Amino acid sequence: MTRPTLSRILLVEDDPDIREIAEMALGAVGGFETLACASGGEALRRLGAFAPQLAVVDVMMPGMDGPGLLAALRARPDTAALPVVFMTAKVQPEEMARWRGLGAIEVVAKPFDPMKLADRLREVWAKLDG
Repeated sequence: MTRPTLSRILLVEDDPDIREIAEMALGAVGGFETLACASGGEALRRLGAFAPQLAVVDVMMPGMDGPGLLAALRARPDTAALPVVFMTAKVQPEEMARWRGLGAIEVVAKPFDPMKLADRLREVWAKLDG
């Protein structure tokens, strides 16, 4: 069975400048419907009606960090299988292995190229079938 086309992305990033750039990269450049949240708690409160197909989550955030949000998503029946991509500046091989070991399907390095972010996520989405 072929996966549906990626159209709805949950973006969770505490830095307002990075959040704005990523939201523009995904929405205006990539054509995605995006729900941008400033924290893991906000994301958990707001994502139900949005029904994201993919989540892009900052690793280091105050309060609930990216791994904490991933664990909370896995604990909910409606998001237990939601694919999560981490965004972080910590991209040494051992860190990448840790993020993937926690359940992230991919890791996007910060800073990211806003013009290439949407295509990168489409590539990640396409690989989920294979």
